Parts: sequence; C-alpha cells; structure tokens
Amino acid sequence: MSLLGAIEAGGTKFICAVGTHPDKLQAQARIPTTTPEETIGLVVDFFRQQQAVAGAIEAVGIGAFGPVDVQPNSPTFGWFLNTPKPGWQQIDFGGIISRELRVKVGFDTDVNAAALGEHQWGNAQGIEDFIYLTVGTGIGGGGMVAGRLIHGLLHPEMGHMLIPHDVSVDPFAGVCPFHQDCLEGLASGVAIEKRWGQKAALLPLAHAAWDLEAHYLSLGLVNLILTLAPQRIIIGGGVMEQKQLFPLIRAQVRERLEHYLDVPQITHEIDRYIVPPKLGSKAGLSGAFALAKQALEAQIR
Repeated sequence: MSLLGAIEAGGTKFICAVGTHPDKLQAQARIPTTTPEETIGLVVDFFRQQQAVAGAIEAVGIGAFGPVDVQPNSPTFGWFLNTPKPGWQQIDFGGIISRELRVKVGFDTDVNAAALGEHQWGNAQGIEDFIYLTVGTGIGGGGMVAGRLIHGLLHPEMGHMLIPHDVSVDPFAGVCPFHQDCLEGLASGVAIEKRWGQKAALLPLAHAAWDLEAHYLSLGLVNLILTLAPQRIIIGGGVMEQKQLFPLIRAQVRERLEHYLDVPQITHEIDRYIVPPKLGSKAGLSGAFALAKQALEAQIR
C-alpha cells in the first residue's frame, strides 16, 4: 500500500501524519500554528524525516483553515487567501508542500476534509447530502451534495453567515474581524471567551452561555437546513465537547422547524439527525488521508 501524508492545518495547531490509512499511522506530530515560515518549515521537516526513515511518500492530503483556493485549475490553488489568521494571507501552502516534498497534493478546507472523513468512515457513511459544522476557535462548515464535496465560487463559509442578533439581549459586539457579529463572531470559542471572560471548557454546565450558544447555533442550522436540505448534520469541534449543547440545539431547531418541515427527521428523529462526529477529533486528519488517496489516484489515471 502507498505511503501517504496528511495535514490538518488548524488555526492553533497543524497535525501531521504519515501512514497507509488513518488507522495505520507510522508517525504523527502536532505543530503549533505560529508564523507561516516557522510552521510550514516544521511541517516540511517532519515529512522529510519520515521519508528518510520510511521511504517515499506518494501524496499528501491537506485540510486547511480558510478561506483557501480549492480550485485545481486556479493559479493560486492551495493558497491561503484573505484568512482572518494574522500573517497567513496569500501564502502558497499547498505549492510549498508539493515542491519541497516532490509529491502530489490533495487540498481542501479543514471542514470539507472532516466531512470526507465522516463520509468514508464515520456518521455520514452511505449519505450523499449532509453538512459537517465545526465549532471551535472559529466556526466552519462543509459537506456533500449528491456525493460530492461542496465547492462553487470558492467553498462554503458557513461560519460567516449573518444571523439575527438582538443587542438588547446580547450586547456583545462579536469578534469576527470581517463581519463582527456573524455566526462565528457570536458563537465561536473565541466569542465565548471574550463575552464571558473564560474559556468554554471552564464554564459550569448551568451557565447562561450554553442557552445563548444553542440559540445562535440553532439559528445557523435552521438556515442551512432550509437552504441545503441535508440528510444529516454532524457538528464537531472543541466547543461541542460540551455535551449539554446537543439537546439544547436539537430542541431549538425542532421548535423553529417542526410546524413547517413536517418530516420524521425533525419531528421524531432529531437525535439521529443532528449528531456528533463518529471519528471525533480524528475526522479532519482522516479526511486529509482520503484527500491524499484521491490525489494519488488522479495522478495514476
């Protein structure tokens, strides 16, 4: 079996791995996201070390925070674009990895990669129309329509949809540097910390933060359900490790939709409709392996 590389490029850390399958890793490394020069240099060093030990890596799959250029025919394919991450704008990440390691690169957003991982091995197996939303440091969304990862003008930016914000109830301005009080600006992990003065993981279960968080996330999900009609919604990310959020979100989504969408998935089966990722925190890296495999197969053809 071909030796593949995988990179989950996140806003706080890059997770890199080498193996033949997500469950058959030969090595893995966690690299802090600092400057592009330092971080990408450490990523390249990791893979070069593994090549020296294990032999040639045939392809590398990358799932990256965005916005990024995911169009293979574009001259900036594999680039970070106008990302909110300071210092990472207009960086040719995919190209650097391809040139330095002399490999074919598969490249997509981190959330589309996680969606692909869940489709291959997780809670979206056998489903062709679904959404994967991640709620962590930021909020991002991806998924599939008719069995294909969602692309178009660029790629989905579900975390930046604009949702109702009643400032008389929640005077917090939001943290998004582009839109201020978009979904990410109001409901990301950074927004929770800025609003309440503590990280999400430190807030008690009975804190008012969770009802407000469920309110915003359910508004976003209702918009996505009415726009894309997904057969399932998978929500991952660090904030969603607060398990009390799932029943709160499901209840608010059902309240907003059941009198309009009279379908079993909403009215009676919502516990199986809005679910956590089966792969947990491994969804993104697993999807990066799938991207590498796709890139290798495309090269062989």
